[in-house]
Amino acid sequence: MIEDRIPTYSFNTVIVGSGAAGYNAADCLYRQGQRDIAVVTEHRLSGTSRNTGSDKQTYYKLSLAGDTPDSVRDLAGVLFHGECVDGDLALCEAALSAPCFLKLAELGVPFPRNRYGEYVGYKTDHDPSKRATSVGPYTSRIMTERLERAVMEKNIPILEPFQAIRVLTDGGRVRGLLCLKLDSMDDPEKRYALFLCRNLIYATGGPAGMYADSVYPNGHFGASGLAFLAGVAGKNLTEWQYGLASVRPRWNVSGTYMQVLPRFVSTEQDGSDPKEFLNDFFGDRAEMLSMVFLKGYQWPFDVRKIDGGSSIIDLLVYIETCRKGRRVFLDFRDNPGGQAVEFENLLPEVREYLSRAGACFGTPIERLAHMNQPAVDFYMDKGVDLSREMLEVAVCAQHNNGGLATDAWWQTAVEGFFAAGEVCGSHGVYRPGGSALNAGQVGSSRAATYIAGRCKKTPEALESWGEEPRRQLRETVELAAAMMDGGESTVDACWERATRRMSRFGAAIRDSGAIREALRETLRELEQFSELVKVKEPRELKKAYRLQDVLISQFVYLSAMADFADHGGKSRGSALYYDREGALCSEKLPEEFRFSLDGGRFADQVQEVRLRDGRCEFTWRKVRPIPSEDDFFENVWRSYRENQNIY
Repeated sequence: MIEDRIPTYSFNTVIVGSGAAGYNAADCLYRQGQRDIAVVTEHRLSGTSRNTGSDKQTYYKLSLAGDTPDSVRDLAGVLFHGECVDGDLALCEAALSAPCFLKLAELGVPFPRNRYGEYVGYKTDHDPSKRATSVGPYTSRIMTERLERAVMEKNIPILEPFQAIRVLTDGGRVRGLLCLKLDSMDDPEKRYALFLCRNLIYATGGPAGMYADSVYPNGHFGASGLAFLAGVAGKNLTEWQYGLASVRPRWNVSGTYMQVLPRFVSTEQDGSDPKEFLNDFFGDRAEMLSMVFLKGYQWPFDVRKIDGGSSIIDLLVYIETCRKGRRVFLDFRDNPGGQAVEFENLLPEVREYLSRAGACFGTPIERLAHMNQPAVDFYMDKGVDLSREMLEVAVCAQHNNGGLATDAWWQTAVEGFFAAGEVCGSHGVYRPGGSALNAGQVGSSRAATYIAGRCKKTPEALESWGEEPRRQLRETVELAAAMMDGGESTVDACWERATRRMSRFGAAIRDSGAIREALRETLRELEQFSELVKVKEPRELKKAYRLQDVLISQFVYLSAMADFADHGGKSRGSALYYDREGALCSEKLPEEFRFSLDGGRFADQVQEVRLRDGRCEFTWRKVRPIPSEDDFFENVWRSYRENQNIY
């Protein structure tokens, strides 16, 4: 049989992904005595943790400096009140934030301290206290590098290049992971690898591959579709962050990039007909410039900031790119309209900021070099000279606040399947900037602790498997033969069509009717996958299997958006849902931007979805509250001595 000819590996725990969450899981398992583990990755140097960032990439944690009172419960409350957040997860993320942060510091991540040793902080989005810190635009990269070094020093196996293509389950339990061996694609006998495991820590990141307009790095696609196919539930899948980002390279144009007041220029696809399109909307030049500035530290698209706020900039860019089919650029070479900026006419907070920065002069590129030379250097290092050329941008998917549903040990309803990092849906509608990095460290630590304490058995041998996981394996391998039955390759065209459709109908701007149509098209492509998707060479199988994962993810996510709308859900967070009974904040905007704010109607509810027999089943439940227990010390100490309170 096919499964008997595939090279097989066996580990108690397989960690999928080589980002900050994956490496931390491996390191924590080892520190707690678990040695039968391996990290499986497509490419050690790929992924979001290593290859993304922003103007000041933030790590959010418990306050460790100053005289402002803080506590675990206070921090948990802030996370919990982000809407649709489970309180037990919020409490865990708050309780372990300091230990996880201090571990990173001990590993050499250079978080800044004052002369007395305090880890100083600053305020970030949705943060009432100064809990945020940073080591610059590559905070997550440095975290990943330090954690990777810790893993390598322990000689924990890091196995590459393996692409996960099926999570194998039986009776609601993980049995193994089927992968492509990407350096052996031409040899059918070596093309696949099977990892038998008792536990799977899924640290694959968010499902970035769903979108054409994406700020995720090119090496990151996610693998959420495989989890849904394995029976894992999705949670809060409707909740994303979208915002302005450059297209090549992919990078958030937040912070100083906006605060220096660049020109916004749209062109036809061939670069002809350049036009400063913001002028058509704003009748007042000072208002326009002030909104551009505010976009810098109000970077995520937020429906609450459309009417009279900076998120109108995102809408105007979206109109140019998605409705008119034009391209949009930032031009730092000259001031908007080719006129000197009258700084005295800007909003007081804008004028004061630029004045204190000594930047009330010159052109955008001159102001950017004065205020933040590393921001100029970043693009220069990527081959883009902002002093000589324009920078193409779009409204892009940046972070999934939802994801896979887990308990307080980051285990899903599929026994042995744990989710850590962005793939886990521990966030809600709103979250403090930088809390995602903390969540990844806490979740991977919690999963490792549970496995080391409760899940030490060796995986079952292939010979003892039942028919179900064998069927899953054969079905996945046989798909390759169906896609390689001759003819021209179609995988690239199918990929382009699917991701463009998702960016148009399942991103920041949503209409329930259009979502339904996108759903029908996506389902058709899934049901006819082996007929529609063809590859000419074995190396194309990598993208074809990934396309299947993308389509499954799109189907589940679009279904969640349609279900949310069917329940009367309105606009919230980073998603505008068209509402014919809603308000249009300007007559200059198209009808599709008429909307109503949700107003917190579903703030205490969680939408969960499971994929069963090709259809999505939904449940709505109340959020789990923040636990409130009588932690009498003697009782906690006694149970800790007995089982370390792992239950």
